[in-house]
Amino acid sequence: MLALDGAVEFDPSLDAPFFAAVPARPGILLVEMRDPHARPHLVRTADLRRAAERLLGPPDPASKRLNLRDVAARVRYRVTGSKFEQTLALYEHARANFPGRYRDALRLRPPALLKVNLRNDYPRCYVTRRLAADGGFYFGPFVSRRAADAFAEGFLELFKIRRCQIKIRRDPDFPGCIYSEMKMCLAPCFAGCTKEEYDAEVLSVVETLDTSGAALTAKIEREREAASEALDFERAAALHKRLEKVSAAMRGLPELARRIEDLDAVILQRAVEDKTVMIFPLRGGRIEDPCILNFIELSSQPRSVEAILRERLEPHQDAVETRNLSAAATSPSVEGRDSNSAENAPLDPRQGTASAVPTEEPSSGVSAPEAGRNDLRKYGLRSAPPDLSEHLALVTRWFYSKPREGEILFRAADWPYRRILRACSRLLAPPS
Repeated sequence: MLALDGAVEFDPSLDAPFFAAVPARPGILLVEMRDPHARPHLVRTADLRRAAERLLGPPDPASKRLNLRDVAARVRYRVTGSKFEQTLALYEHARANFPGRYRDALRLRPPALLKVNLRNDYPRCYVTRRLAADGGFYFGPFVSRRAADAFAEGFLELFKIRRCQIKIRRDPDFPGCIYSEMKMCLAPCFAGCTKEEYDAEVLSVVETLDTSGAALTAKIEREREAASEALDFERAAALHKRLEKVSAAMRGLPELARRIEDLDAVILQRAVEDKTVMIFPLRGGRIEDPCILNFIELSSQPRSVEAILRERLEPHQDAVETRNLSAAATSPSVEGRDSNSAENAPLDPRQGTASAVPTEEPSSGVSAPEAGRNDLRKYGLRSAPPDLSEHLALVTRWFYSKPREGEILFRAADWPYRRILRACSRLLAPPS
């Protein structure tokens, strides 16, 4: 938690030195009351001293503005160097002091996500704001529900999974819908496909989202090259048009949107101290305690800044990989997709693992349909901290804000240490 590191006792008879002790800087201010059972008053402000004077100064009889002069005992505050730090500190202390109403007070709304409900026998992809460790595939966040719907509409045209909300009974007498008539759905409702064919299509959807389109693009490019080598130029031209359609659909994908478990990044913000940067690690969509780099102090350190960053970021990754390997070795076999004890999620696809684009053939003794179901089980969200949705909301609010202060750098195969150092230089550079 970002602590309130400043505190001043309040005495109405000595208000002049009290106000002088409160810095005239941006931050958050917590006014504590004399009554131990009274709740404190928490505000964010661009000027802590001015906010203290407004709340604790002599009241104006003609004004209806809130005045706490007669009931306040002390103030605690934190000076912040950026709006992101201020918002995060406000969230943490509002959550601690007002657990019943902090979401409404901060207008904290869960972000819009795409979900593929893998526990359903015939999954579909839809927009939701509910995030739970229910084995579903979650992808996002998007700036709004409208933006998520717009992306999903173009993206789902690349595939033939269902969009209806009915319960699938595989009844040959069922009339179907407009999507099956237009050949835009495999139509499992009237047994227009096998279960294995539908699972393969769902797997293609999940892999395409997981790799931001790279899996589907690579597959179509291979098919196009094979068609060209076989002198089937009509099929090659059709595949080229499909490739252009894929590029157009993925062009509207924001950089922040990705599989929630793989939302690993660092958010860089200016700190209060001079020549200092705060680095907030983002792991699996959750904001961790910041790493503070004071370059004045670091200039006399025997270690490089990159080594300090590695020490801060790498141990956690080693622990995650060890936990994943041990869980994979001890996980029980799963007989059905609706089981809650499915296999662990794969490692980051951007590390080049086989989960992004399957290349291995099913092992002997395992049928292709069973192998396809096993591939789908890898993608479910198995665990989610209670505050994950709230952290995603904070990141979404900052990332899509205009103008956006600070920088964000995403983790690929490794943390981008050189890019982090260059971003620090940009943040600390004097304004032009």
